[in-house]
Amino acid sequence: MSNKIAVVFMIGFLVFAVISILNDDSVVNNNSSAFIQADYSQSDYETIYFAGGCFWGVQTYFDNILGVVYTDVGYANGNSENTSYFYLKDTLHAEAVQVVYDKDKVSLETLVEAFYRIIDPTELNKQGADEGVQYRTGIYYINESDLEIIEKVTEKEQEKYSEDIVTEIEPFENYVIAEVEHQDYLIKNPSGYCHVNLSSIPNEKPRIDTRDYTIPEEEILREKLTDLQYMVTQQDDTEPPFDNEYYTNEEEGLYVDIVSGEPLFLSLDKYESGTGWPSFTRPISREVMTYQYDYIMDYPRIEVRSRIADSHLGHVFDDGPKDEGGLRYCVNSAALEFIPLEDFEERGYEKFAVYFE
Repeated sequence: MSNKIAVVFMIGFLVFAVISILNDDSVVNNNSSAFIQADYSQSDYETIYFAGGCFWGVQTYFDNILGVVYTDVGYANGNSENTSYFYLKDTLHAEAVQVVYDKDKVSLETLVEAFYRIIDPTELNKQGADEGVQYRTGIYYINESDLEIIEKVTEKEQEKYSEDIVTEIEPFENYVIAEVEHQDYLIKNPSGYCHVNLSSIPNEKPRIDTRDYTIPEEEILREKLTDLQYMVTQQDDTEPPFDNEYYTNEEEGLYVDIVSGEPLFLSLDKYESGTGWPSFTRPISREVMTYQYDYIMDYPRIEVRSRIADSHLGHVFDDGPKDEGGLRYCVNSAALEFIPLEDFEERGYEKFAVYFE
């Protein structure tokens, strides 16, 4: 009987261990969705944080304003340095969006004005269908010099309301990056909940519509691509370093998916990384690619693939230029086609010329 008990105990222990491993957030499953956070603290770009209710729609709204370089979502201005989605009521953090922007392309005044267009600043702890302290509105600033501009815009906004504006205006503190599933939520879930009007984004970036780009049939694709291009994009292969088409290319223009023609990178964000492959600090938009872990090298890397054609592009690492966010998108030339700036109109990419103005 004691042996039977020991066996049952051992089986139970093994089941418990397996369940624990499967539930352990630190264990990354192959091909699971991934997110890599950029760090612009050592850059010349400016940063501001906006809390406007559910952060899903707020992130998408700001991410599509020309001059905004980067966004992510998290929890700001609570009473603790640590929190998570399920503890916001306890730590009193607000759902917030980090907005990194190029002040030469868009002003803080424009961004604050845009923020007030998508919220009701007289509602306390409530926006849209969401209620609770985590859904309060707030503008959290890093630079003390920003306060004057924020207050000026807020005073002007107050004239539109008979009730007092209750939007918090405070120094930024205690920002905790949100869970992976909340990052770029509406990119991953286009029909997901959103209380923000996304049809009137000011100074909007050119939209990249999936209907404008198509994937050729397999037979046509075989004819269109070289053997190397096919192996890289369709079979997840890697081209030789230093001996590829665009590694040393310095022309102005647009890099698109060799399969579908979907825009992926701007030459403005290309740099010499010394790795032997074309390297970029950011994509033209995060919506044009997917991120997932792979273990091909026996350790986790974040693979990037194109959205429409699902072409293997390369990987993204956190060893890029610190003054540009610290990320390095290491991409195979064989996955790309380069469209020179002077050919934009002829090739149907004329709306993207605005990035070079």
